Amino acid sequence: MGGVAVDVDTGGVKAPDGGWGWAVLAGCFVITGFSYAFPKAVSVFFKELIREFGVGYSDTAWISSILLAMLYGTGPLCSVLVNRFGCRPVMMVGGVFASLGMILASFSTCIIHIYLSTGVITGLGLALNFQPSLIMLNRYFSEKRPLANGLSAAGSPVALCCLSPLGQVLQYQYGWRGGFLILGGLLLNCCVCGALMKPLLSPKAKGLEQDKAETTKPSGKKPKAKLLDFSVFKDCGFVIYTVAASIMVLGLFVPPVFVVSYAKELGNEDTKSALLLTILGFIDIFARPTCGVIAGLKWVRPRCVYLFSFAMIFNGVTDLIGSQANDYKSLVVFCVFFGISYGMVGALQFEVLMAIVGTEKFSSAIGLVLLMEAIAVLVGPPGAGRLLDATKNYMYVFLLAGSEVVLSALVLATCNLLFIRKKTSTPADKLENITMTNDEMKTEVCSRLAENVEEEKGEEKEQKKDEKERGKEKAEEHRPGSETVDSQEVKRFLKEPQTNGEMTVSPETCL
Repeated sequence: MGGVAVDVDTGGVKAPDGGWGWAVLAGCFVITGFSYAFPKAVSVFFKELIREFGVGYSDTAWISSILLAMLYGTGPLCSVLVNRFGCRPVMMVGGVFASLGMILASFSTCIIHIYLSTGVITGLGLALNFQPSLIMLNRYFSEKRPLANGLSAAGSPVALCCLSPLGQVLQYQYGWRGGFLILGGLLLNCCVCGALMKPLLSPKAKGLEQDKAETTKPSGKKPKAKLLDFSVFKDCGFVIYTVAASIMVLGLFVPPVFVVSYAKELGNEDTKSALLLTILGFIDIFARPTCGVIAGLKWVRPRCVYLFSFAMIFNGVTDLIGSQANDYKSLVVFCVFFGISYGMVGALQFEVLMAIVGTEKFSSAIGLVLLMEAIAVLVGPPGAGRLLDATKNYMYVFLLAGSEVVLSALVLATCNLLFIRKKTSTPADKLENITMTNDEMKTEVCSRLAENVEEEKGEEKEQKKDEKERGKEKAEEHRPGSETVDSQEVKRFLKEPQTNGEMTVSPETCL
């Protein structure tokens, strides 16, 4: 495939910041929506599944848990496949898996079949789409990357607002089996989004591809690209981000899971309680692109890590204050502020990671980060549920979630201030000597090569001169008579007439 090699090494290709990148952004918008909203949208069918298979609500809840675990836990596998085959083929195969899982689930005869089909196969398919789409977005955008990340992240709340009502309509019209079958066909759009991920080709790479078709001689052994680059752990900034993100995920997803039950506990109707999630999602739609625009400002972008820390503190404090809500109006206010903070976190989390590790190592870095977050995702909401069972009070659940998110923000901000800032405190004169552009490096290398060539030529000339001098000395040793020639002898030779055919030995011809 033409794009496989290019996906492995695109460090020298300049991001176009537009053009076909907007088509890539549209594909990322759809993929992000499917990846984050689909596990929640499937919960619409849980009542039908409970009635069909005679299981409990906790049994059906494992479907969403397995979906999320596959989405996060298969991060390293996705990194290896992307580095080996490229983003486009991996995404198209992932779209087939995502659709196939839902189609197979429509023929299930027990809940275990749904675990394997919807949870494992569809979850793997969504994972194979989600991570490569973020990698391609990072390659197509540089200056406008914060805005692109914000617009792409907005796909999650938009898809949630669309898929949940669609799931209810499908359930009423066709039942859960027909609904799963139609949703499986809908997930085939992931293949279309994958086809949009055209790999970037540098002019050098295009020339190499043309020469490769003409020449058959091997050009030597090429170093193999690493399928999973663990050297990112040598970066202190990456380690700090990974630890902070893992702590954050412990409490980030808890409030959306329990806010509806919290409203019902206060004596509100089911439809009125479900409206809270709609309010949260509607605010989230506008918060993410807005935060992306703010993060792209010249003064803010170099400090996006601290903006991310502020977003997490905002989210955690909102949880802490929301734990004291005692009526429906206070919960509405909580959902508004939580939607703003949640949108800010969603828009910035991958932007900060891209800024820390760069384009070259992002494919490996995101896989390792998602693996660490998968552990936290499996621990966070179930742990909050056990706390609720033990205390029978939602206040402690929200207090725990808020404290975990605030702790992650403090870890990220303080560690960056203490450890990362020291690297940038080098004197200006040293920075001038250290930092060089690519053009300066190229000119310096060329000048050094030219100097080496001139030195080699000078050495060759000196060797030739030495050889000539040695030859003259040897010839002079064989000359008859003295080494010096008298001037009178020269005059006498010039005056004497020479007969034709005779060979005379003269000072000029003796050599």
